[in-house]
Amino acid sequence: MMESALTARDRVGVQDFVLLENHTSEVAFIENLRKRFKENLIYTYIGSVLVSMNPYKDLEIYTKQHMDRYRGVNFYEVSPHIYAVADNAYRSMRTERRDQCILISGESGAGKTEASKKVLQYYAITCPASEHVQTVKDRLLQSNPVLEAFGNAKTLRNDNSSRFGKYMDIQFDFKGAPVGGHIINYLLEKSRVVHQSHGERNFHIFYQLIEGGEDDLLRRLGLEKNAQQYQYLVKGNCPKVSSINDRNDWKIVRKALSVIGFTDDELLNIIASVLHLGNVQYGGEDSGSAYITTETQIKYLARLLGVDGTVLKEALTHKKIIAKGEELMSPLNQEQAASARDALSKAIYGRTFTWLVNKINGSLAFKNASVIGLLDIYGFEVFQNNSFEQFCINYCNEKLQQLFIELTLKSEQEEYEAEGITWEPVQYFNNKIICDLVEEKFKGIISILDEECLRPGDASDITFLEKLENTVGGHAHFLTHKLADGKTRKVMGREEFRLIHYAGEVNYNVNGFLDKNNDLLFRNLKEVRAQAATQFKNSLAKLMEILMSKEPSYVRCIKPNDAKQAGRFDEVLIRHQVKYLGLMENLRVRRAGFAYRRRYETFLQRYKSLCPDTWPNWDGRLVDGVSTLVKHLGYKPEEYKLGRTKIFIRFPKTLFATEDALEVRKHSLGMSYSQKTKYRKMRQSAIKIQAWWRGILACREAKRRREAANTIRRFIKGFIYRHQPRCPENEYFLDYVRYSFLMKLHRSLPKTVLDKSWPTPPPALIEVRYICHESVIRTVIDSSRCEMRDYKMVASEIFKDKKDNYPQSVPKLFVGSRLSDDCANIIHPSPQYAVPVTKYDRKGYKARNRQLLLMANSAIIVEEAKLKQRIDYSSLKGISVSSLSDGMFVLHVACEDNKQKGDVVLQSEHVIEALTKVAICAEKMNSININQGSIKFNVAQGKEGIIDFTSGSELLIAKAKNGHLSVVSTAD
Repeated sequence: MMESALTARDRVGVQDFVLLENHTSEVAFIENLRKRFKENLIYTYIGSVLVSMNPYKDLEIYTKQHMDRYRGVNFYEVSPHIYAVADNAYRSMRTERRDQCILISGESGAGKTEASKKVLQYYAITCPASEHVQTVKDRLLQSNPVLEAFGNAKTLRNDNSSRFGKYMDIQFDFKGAPVGGHIINYLLEKSRVVHQSHGERNFHIFYQLIEGGEDDLLRRLGLEKNAQQYQYLVKGNCPKVSSINDRNDWKIVRKALSVIGFTDDELLNIIASVLHLGNVQYGGEDSGSAYITTETQIKYLARLLGVDGTVLKEALTHKKIIAKGEELMSPLNQEQAASARDALSKAIYGRTFTWLVNKINGSLAFKNASVIGLLDIYGFEVFQNNSFEQFCINYCNEKLQQLFIELTLKSEQEEYEAEGITWEPVQYFNNKIICDLVEEKFKGIISILDEECLRPGDASDITFLEKLENTVGGHAHFLTHKLADGKTRKVMGREEFRLIHYAGEVNYNVNGFLDKNNDLLFRNLKEVRAQAATQFKNSLAKLMEILMSKEPSYVRCIKPNDAKQAGRFDEVLIRHQVKYLGLMENLRVRRAGFAYRRRYETFLQRYKSLCPDTWPNWDGRLVDGVSTLVKHLGYKPEEYKLGRTKIFIRFPKTLFATEDALEVRKHSLGMSYSQKTKYRKMRQSAIKIQAWWRGILACREAKRRREAANTIRRFIKGFIYRHQPRCPENEYFLDYVRYSFLMKLHRSLPKTVLDKSWPTPPPALIEVRYICHESVIRTVIDSSRCEMRDYKMVASEIFKDKKDNYPQSVPKLFVGSRLSDDCANIIHPSPQYAVPVTKYDRKGYKARNRQLLLMANSAIIVEEAKLKQRIDYSSLKGISVSSLSDGMFVLHVACEDNKQKGDVVLQSEHVIEALTKVAICAEKMNSININQGSIKFNVAQGKEGIIDFTSGSELLIAKAKNGHLSVVSTAD
């Protein structure tokens, strides 16, 4: 149970922040986090809210055994864990028949994405399954790597940062099995497609495709295996990251896409087109008009997007203007054309991402199901330079904080009312004033931004800032450089406005606000005007409706440091996150009433031994038993309340005192009479076992020493009688000497027949030398047979059923040389194989007697030991031989220099043996071509010769009238 860890609170803190004695102290809050983080306890509760610290290392707390431990167990019966939150939501959905949602928030790098993965994995493994359900589980799990590839990127804070918000509904049937899902995405950071800050990367999918894509795929898409070649991938100067394996991730994504039901063409063509768009370059004419200088990119784009290249080219260099109902094409300058190109890239990627999500939803669709929602949304962001994206993200967190406090207060109030406890109103900061400042109709910041984007005239980011000053300049949570006092102006830019959020002050730079809100392309690029902030506001309103309709659970993620280092605890950074996650606010709301609440049976079962009236069993009503127990413990009336089914304890110190008393009581219970009797019996049994075992060990040692002494005596006595005939006194010694000799001979047995360095044997083993000598001879003979067998097998693979005279070569042994002794003695060094051959000139086909020698690295042709030609095995392209019974063959040689003037035409009486040896020495077993009818060969560079083969009664080789070399082969 959770209370069992209270005795270790000095070392590991408390598992629930509600039990902090000084619950209003931020220092005490962070110190509790530090204690637990130091002990690798990354999860802590605030009531039912889970606070999660990113450990930046693998912890063995996500195994199947851990899942079983949390499955079906009461929320507070086990230590805090993401599995406890997941299981509690699942059981509430099943038992209460009410849809649930798990809200996961935190800044980039805090572990939100990993937390959502753990929840999905928990449901995938622990929920009931069938063949259909297993398919759905696979698709649910595989949607994660796909969405991460297309929606996540490496940032300065996180190597796998989600650059979009995600809400996923996991749908369950009446049996509790996951049968479907639905995903809603929010505010994809499309600007990252065309620009990344230094040290950051574009979305993962681009690098995965470039690094891991197969050669055929990249060739079809017109891409190179080098991210440096693409303008959209080098802005951050960080194409590769040591912690990211793009090649392996590509394999995972390809597998996930196939599981979900995607085909390559429908998705990868679009991704490749974005990269090609980024490489479209412009030049400028004297008139200032832009023109495209990279025609190759336009060809690729036209093919990949399925559009007319001329139309696309015009759309990227002109804009369409409608004047008095007439359409006119106006040329763009270089800057405008580049902006149009980037706007098109962002629009393509944004719509592709939306289509991707819809496609995933289509594969998971299911109706009439219970739902557990999973919200993985960006946390409050404060950077050195905060732009439109941070404005939307922080506005989202304002709405979530408003919902968080409202629902927390609501759940507290509902529990008190259900238990009959009087609810005491709680004072808290209501951030509705900030939400209204942003979203109020006609005079909120979003309305002013939309109005400025739509009005005619020269609207700009500065005019938007001026309009903000005129409209909301007097608001308590709004400030600009112009409206600030002298001290504040020193830290604010003239292009910034400040919002005082619930989590602190944030300065926003208005540069780019209008462009990003417009998301505007020229008309001929088929994009319509859309206000991003309004769209986000409407999406957020729908999300709030979804969340309000469900029973919420919360996971607050914290990153301990910016360096992603395990074990490092950055107190300043953590204090900042504790503030903007609203954790102290949540703790204060929870502690406004009672710090501890448990059902009567749980409380009584744990602490009943502290009261004589309730120990060992209480037979009456549970509420009466608890009342008797707390009165015996001396609880004051203001320290606790008794509800209908639970006891409520107001102060942690009251619970701690009870827990300490239980620890003392455990020791006294252990010293009871029954325990003492049991202890004595166990002690006596242990002593008997120890004595018996010591006796066995002593007997074994004595026996070992006795045997050793007897062995030494026998050895000495045998040495004394060593020259006597074999008798009982010396047989042990003589056997030992023979054994030693045989082992020595085994370790140093001569390897060759001629080796005479044999160890001197004892008299009884003189004959062993001759036996071993015969064994060596047999070994040599066996090795020769093995070698012959290998040659014959290679010959069979090459020539069997392919060359007519192969059967005649089978019974003949292959030898190492076919030369006479006189010829062999004058060749040095010795070749691996030698055979006499007849060489035919390439021009007149004159026959000349030669010898073919196979050396280690080359084949050489000699005449009476005089080198005529050297053919390196590396330059040997192939070998051609006819299918008839002649001995002709051609060595095809690469003519890369003047040393090799053409292919070599040879004839040998041992053609099967010779070619088998050549194939093995040159490692060209697969390069021998057996031809029927004729063989073509190179006479010289650019000139070709032909050998024609026919069957006849005798072997004839001559130059024919057509200039070919004619060979008449004898029949078998």
